[in-house]
Amino acid sequence: MNLPTELVDFEGIWQISRQIEDALGAQSGRFAGTAEIAPFDDRHRYSETGILTLETGGAFAAERRYLWRDAGPGRIAAFFEDGRPFHEIALGGAAEATHHCPPDTYRVAYDFRAWPLWHATWHVTGPKKDYRMISTFRRA
Repeated sequence: MNLPTELVDFEGIWQISRQIEDALGAQSGRFAGTAEIAPFDDRHRYSETGILTLETGGAFAAERRYLWRDAGPGRIAAFFEDGRPFHEIALGGAAEATHHCPPDTYRVAYDFRAWPLWHATWHVTGPKKDYRMISTFRRA
């Protein structure tokens, strides 16, 4: 089985397909776009752009950026674009992480078992949030 073992394995352009399931019913939809993961100083920049289409109507340009850094053998640490810590994972077949942003909690499960196809499933909960985002990444 071919699995990612280091940060450089993610370099390049990825096609993203994302389904958003809002248990509260207000923000369900889908996202289609690309992500580029490229060296940037002593880390990598994750830059995502695409179109977010909500089930309630409307389509919007959407983007996000993170910084990824080697966190030791077989580990990646993700940071917000401003450098604040986000989460850290161990590479391999699957990995999980949690980020607390009071009053909300963000839980992610990564699945690399079909590499270079991979998935990230986020479950976000809080007083006003309860949604799941399932993202599929394919090499462009």
